[in-house]
Amino acid sequence: MKRGIKHYSIGEAFDDFILIKEANRGVASNGKPFLTLILRDTTGEIEAKLWDITKEDEDVFTPEQIVRLSGEVNQFRGKPQLKIMSIRPAQTTDGVQVDDFVEKAPVAKEMLMEKLTESIFEMKNPKLQRITRAFIKKYQEALLTYPAAAKNHHEYVSGLAHHIVSMLALAKELHRLYPEVNKDLLYAGIILHDLGKLKELSGVVTTSYTLEGKLLGHIPMMVGEIGKMADELQIEGEEVMILQHLVLSHHGKAEWGSPKPPLVREAELLHLIDLIDAKMNMLNRSLENVKPGEFTERLFAMDNRAFYKPLFEEN
Repeated sequence: MKRGIKHYSIGEAFDDFILIKEANRGVASNGKPFLTLILRDTTGEIEAKLWDITKEDEDVFTPEQIVRLSGEVNQFRGKPQLKIMSIRPAQTTDGVQVDDFVEKAPVAKEMLMEKLTESIFEMKNPKLQRITRAFIKKYQEALLTYPAAAKNHHEYVSGLAHHIVSMLALAKELHRLYPEVNKDLLYAGIILHDLGKLKELSGVVTTSYTLEGKLLGHIPMMVGEIGKMADELQIEGEEVMILQHLVLSHHGKAEWGSPKPPLVREAELLHLIDLIDAKMNMLNRSLENVKPGEFTERLFAMDNRAFYKPLFEEN
């Protein structure tokens, strides 16, 4: 069985195909240019330096290029780094394609769509249901493909849909505990809260921020889209404004990107569910890469903490 890059230990030799996610030019202290490469496969990423590059190297070793690389896994500043011995671009005859190196959600697209549809069917409020259904119809293909973020959490194929479906599962359980919560409003907020990322992010393989994403952001874009969709469907009423508020406030604080804090019960719950699912996704995936008795790498999005994996097994 082929090993992924995350399963290599320090000192081990690497000789395989891998995908370039990022390639950034730098200049060394001796004045010679080099490339900092972020390499990825389905298990994760690793950094590598390509020294003394030529103009041809810059043109060849670019994002979304598959390369055959031989080297050794070393450690630099506490993180694994791949020391390159030899590197060449993949050829057609090598029989590899970009899709082979892209991490995917652990749940099939068909199952994710089924769960989304089930949640919409549970909704009783016709205005919220119609708006939500219209957005799923409009963005279904992209929703089932895009990641939820450029990095940190659910940053893989179908990550956005996986994030939404996981949040819906949390919402369903919390509604059983707190039946006073408006389930329709919470479900609609969860399904729509991050759909603006379909315009904020560039795609799946080498995910970056679009110009619209950098200048506007997914939250204001989605608030505007909800208003337009309501007009198209000729839907009026407080539901539209409250749904916009859920999207507007789901990051919780201004310093986290929300123009308004949650001021509706369901908005507060949406924010908390979003936090739980994002953090658990980061933690679970990081802990998968360490053995019991070891710490993960420091996680920037978790206040730069490293998390310990206990020796004892779960019950």
